Amino acid sequence: MQHLFRTAGVVVGATGAMLGAAYGMLSQQGRRARRDIMIPGWCPFRADGVYLPDGTGPYSPAPATATHASAAGRSPVLRLAMLGDSLAAGLGVDQPDQLPGVVLALGLAKDSGRPVQLDTLAICGCTSRRLAGQVDAALFNPPHAALIMIGANDVTRQIPPWESARLLGEAVSRLRAAGTTVIAGTCPDLGTIPQIPQPLRTVAHTSSWALARRQHDAISAAGGLPVPLAQLLARDFRTQPDILFSRDHFHPSTAGYEAACSVLLPTLCSALRNGCADDWAAATRGSRTAAEGSPGTARPASP
Repeated sequence: MQHLFRTAGVVVGATGAMLGAAYGMLSQQGRRARRDIMIPGWCPFRADGVYLPDGTGPYSPAPATATHASAAGRSPVLRLAMLGDSLAAGLGVDQPDQLPGVVLALGLAKDSGRPVQLDTLAICGCTSRRLAGQVDAALFNPPHAALIMIGANDVTRQIPPWESARLLGEAVSRLRAAGTTVIAGTCPDLGTIPQIPQPLRTVAHTSSWALARRQHDAISAAGGLPVPLAQLLARDFRTQPDILFSRDHFHPSTAGYEAACSVLLPTLCSALRNGCADDWAAATRGSRTAAEGSPGTARPASP
């Protein structure tokens, strides 16, 4: 019996040493990946303002709203808020008019026939723990729609997925209580990032999908519409990294953001057409969506 205990102790000790070594290696890889990915002084463009159905903008809110409303005989501008991290802020595009917020605002304006005011509240490096502050800012004048993209930094900073999902659900719930339609892109698959070495990349992949599934459930429970970005886009990013990643090999490129917007815009347009204020829904009833396809609300499947 004593021999058995000694053997078990050796096995446990060896296992603990192996786990410690593995954790140390992953931590070292994580630090190296963050160092290699960061580009000092790189900031996203800003292009907030009002965008018109004819594809022009941005304009300052008051003149654009008054001119278009008087010409079209319709109610005032729709407000779209972008919340979340660098993905929502658009870090990685080459020009301001390629920002995801701009692409979505123009798409919504074209679909609805209404001017759309874009307000970007997203902050690069943000985690779900800092999302409440962005919601506070948005609720100062509640938007008609809010689009949230967050989760990648939660994974890299090892925030427990249950906590991240809970905080996102709380943010969605607060916005919904104010009458805002909420669309949220769940965590992208960080396992598609070529700059992350193995085995850390596999860990990132597994963690991303685990968080995305929890986010999906939290968003739905709070009354928002989840769009499973990893499920819809991971294969393209994995097979076309030179095209879909930007020069830091971490954030999407212009083409990468176009791909993301192509799966977000149909849900945004459909949700607003079906669930916005009665006067706007009546004015836009029967209009065609800017992008074909049904809302992407399927729960992320296991990779």
